[in-house]
Order: sequence, then C-alpha cells, then structure tokens
Amino acid sequence: MRTVGVEEELLLVDPETGEPQALSAAVLARAARDDPSEETFEKELHTQQLEFATHPQADMTELGAEIVRCRKEAARVAGDIGATVVALATSPLPVRPSVSMSPRYQWMIEEFGLPAQEQLVCGCHIHVSVESDDEGAAVLDRIRPWLSVLTALSTNSPFWQGKDSLYSSYRSRVWMRWPMAGPTELFGTADAYHRRVDDMVATGVLKDRGMVYYDARIAERYPTVEIRVSDVCLEASTATLLATLTRGLVETAAREWRAGTAPAAHPVELLRLAAWRAARSGLEDDLLHPVTMRPAPAQDVVRALLDHVGPALDDSGDTDRVHTAAAELLRDGNGARVQRQILERTGSLGDVVTECVRRTQT
Repeated sequence: MRTVGVEEELLLVDPETGEPQALSAAVLARAARDDPSEETFEKELHTQQLEFATHPQADMTELGAEIVRCRKEAARVAGDIGATVVALATSPLPVRPSVSMSPRYQWMIEEFGLPAQEQLVCGCHIHVSVESDDEGAAVLDRIRPWLSVLTALSTNSPFWQGKDSLYSSYRSRVWMRWPMAGPTELFGTADAYHRRVDDMVATGVLKDRGMVYYDARIAERYPTVEIRVSDVCLEASTATLLATLTRGLVETAAREWRAGTAPAAHPVELLRLAAWRAARSGLEDDLLHPVTMRPAPAQDVVRALLDHVGPALDDSGDTDRVHTAAAELLRDGNGARVQRQILERTGSLGDVVTECVRRTQT
C-alpha cells in the first residue's frame, strides 16, 4: 500500500491577541534544546512560520494521529517562549512579514522582490509514494484535472491584511505570483518531465530544481509525488481527509497508466480557471467539473471525486471513513467558512485567530 507523508506550515501567533510573531528561530532553538536529534520542525521563508513533516504512513488513522501530535508539540514548544501556533493559511490580522536569515531565502527576496516579501502563506504538501519516476510522471499527467477539487476542500484563507479577500483560498492566489507555480501541460514521460525542469533551471530565474513550484511534482529527495495545492487545513481531520483522497488519486492514476488509459488533455488555460474558481468559491458555490470543465455544484464535484477514487479507497479500506469525513465537511464547512462565521459572531479578527488556535489541536 502506498505511504503518505504530510508537511504543514503553521502561523506563530500571540496567544492573547492573535497577532503573528516572528519567533521561528527561537522556537526551533527551543525544540533543539529539548531534543537535539529532533528533526520534525523546520523554518520557512518567513519568521512568523513553522513547518513540520510527518513520517510516511500507510495507515491513515495513524497519519491523522501524527498530525495532531505534531500540532500539539509545535504548540507546546512555541508556548515555552510565549507564543502558540494556528493552522491558518493566511493571517486574518495585518502583518509585516519578516524573512528568515538564510542565503537561500535572502536570494529569493533580492531576486523576486515584494511578491516574495509579502508571501506569508501556509500550505499543506502531501507526498505519496511511487515506484519510479516513470510512474510519477504518469500520475502527474492524470491527476491534473482533480487538483482544483483538493484546493476547494482545503480552503482556509479568506482574510488578507485585515480585510475579507472575497476568496475562500486567497493563499493560492498569492502563491500564483511565483512565475514557476501552477498547473502543467502533459509530460508524457519521466524524461520529458526532467528535461522541462532542467530547462526551467537553465533560464537562471530559478535557483535550483527545488524552486519548481508546480501544483504537483516529482519530489527531489523522496520516492514520491508531491501535491502542493492545498491550504493548511484548520482541522487535522480535514488534512487527513485530503491525504487519503490524494493517495486515492495517485493510486487511481497509476492504475489508469498501467491499463493504457490516456490522461485528459485539458489545456493549462482551463486548469488555471478551475484553480481560480476553487480558490474563489471553496465549497460555497459552483466548481469546474474535472471531466467536463463546466460549472457544477461543489457537492456534485466532490461526489465525482469520491466516485473517481472509489475502487482505490475500497482496496485501502478507507471508503467509509472518507465518505463520512467528506459529508461532515460539506455540511459543516471548512476553514474559510468557519473563519467567516467567527467574525460574523464576534466582530473581531483577533477572536477569529484565538478560536482557531483551539481548533488547530483537535
């Protein structure tokens, strides 16, 4: 059975006011002092962020439990220096991002300027194991139309610099400022994938292959494909649902490849529109259906995804759990809806953050 690993980026905030805190270096130093061998946490581009990565897991229940453990441990370590963590993909409150002091990050700021400086966003990256780069490239070609649905399920960034952006995932719109980000044309083969990446690096615009920010890519350090379209999810249970669906997508795509089923040939222009629609609407309005690329109610599109990966979910024993979690998410709403509901109830973006702090660890 394919293994799955999850990387989550969290915001460091003041536990009383909800204001972002530039304390990643202090949090990492505290974690290292507690356990010098600890490698769970990493710094990110901005000092108001903290990243963690789970171990590869085949059992999705255990993966969900590890996400909760990592979130709680991040909160504990941050708490030792007077901060806490929250799983929000953008800060609802105004913030002036500060950049981590590393040669790589400083190069990015000097090269890309204000868009990089402002890029304080938190995503969720999901790694799913593949047997080879050939299988990986085939998977990338076949999951392209479905990635916007994962974005819609995860949306958790309605606010930007103290204002309602009118988007459910404003993070994804900020992320698209990178010139190397977004959906891709069909690759066809692993060799073609690697040639395209090499060509991008050869332009000099990218520092290295790690800066190829495709929506989904073959990982450089692991035998995985890495899917990068999701907001960090407010609830750990939503992150687990996304990870399980992503594994189902990868397994379904690999089976299609082995059966000789050609990938859908949707052009990048339509994939970009599907991604924009998902970011704008989340689960609150129509999405573009991955098969037809025409508007359809979000619930119908989510059901289409469940049907598409159904045999893979059956074989991994995840069907009942996924259907229950998806139904609850459609009924109760994801992070974007929850944040707006809190603001409507309290009138305070600070209260949005502090209430979401509690939800982060449940």
